[in-house]
Amino acid sequence: MKQYVIDELRPADFEKIKAYLDKNLVSSDVDGIYWLPLDEENLTDTQAKHTECQPFYFAIDLEPNIMACELLIRTKNRIRCSCISYATEKQLSWLIRYIDAIFDKLEIIT
Repeated sequence: MKQYVIDELRPADFEKIKAYLDKNLVSSDVDGIYWLPLDEENLTDTQAKHTECQPFYFAIDLEPNIMACELLIRTKNRIRCSCISYATEKQLSWLIRYIDAIFDKLEIIT
């Protein structure tokens, strides 16, 4: 699985990130997994056409020393579909800016 990973999190930083994600994102049924919805303006043509599959998400896995963002764009509505694919360059850039903004807001230096 392709991922964007930030490792070597300090315990205090983990707690800040966890509190932020708990407040601002939807958590999955699996502990430590969060769903980051992808903005509609960043959808591919196929994703935009698949209204029945929307919304689309990045999955974020937060563990005590690591934050891993899967680069597979998913939907909760289907397991397989042509709209489920790895992030485009535009989507990847959006994800990195989003995560960097969280770290900036929480004053976490990586």
